[in-house]
Amino acid sequence: MFVGLFLLWVVMNGQWNMEIACFGLVISGAVFLFGCRFLDYSPKKELGFYRLFSCIFVYFLVLVREIVKANVDAIRLALSFRYEIDPVIVKFKTDLKTDMAKAVLANSITLTPGTITISVEGDEFTVHALDRDLVQGISESVFVKRLRRMEALAKGE
Repeated sequence: MFVGLFLLWVVMNGQWNMEIACFGLVISGAVFLFGCRFLDYSPKKELGFYRLFSCIFVYFLVLVREIVKANVDAIRLALSFRYEIDPVIVKFKTDLKTDMAKAVLANSITLTPGTITISVEGDEFTVHALDRDLVQGISESVFVKRLRRMEALAKGE
């Protein structure tokens, strides 16, 4: 936060000299200390936020990769003459604790072609898939593992 405040000071000032830089350091330090003292801010919380943000970014990249893989699988299923499509509805339980993580998991499953989350009731997910192979190992998918890690980081573990 301190660095961000200082950079904001420099940008908003529009000039750069030693006097402005020193004054900006003092003002940024004062605002930083005020935030720590009276606004329940701590550098540890900020570090946790940046770790969580990096996990969210990696999750997004994994989601894009899984969407591309599922697209290839769905096209293969649609264009295959030898393979009989076997639609299936699967129920599975997850150990995700927060409603946010469960919602992200449900949306991630729905975003990947060939699968759609029908319902989420408590810890139980109901998923429809174009083929049985598309939902194999869904309860321990890469999405679930990443979301578990993000929950642990958000808790501070």
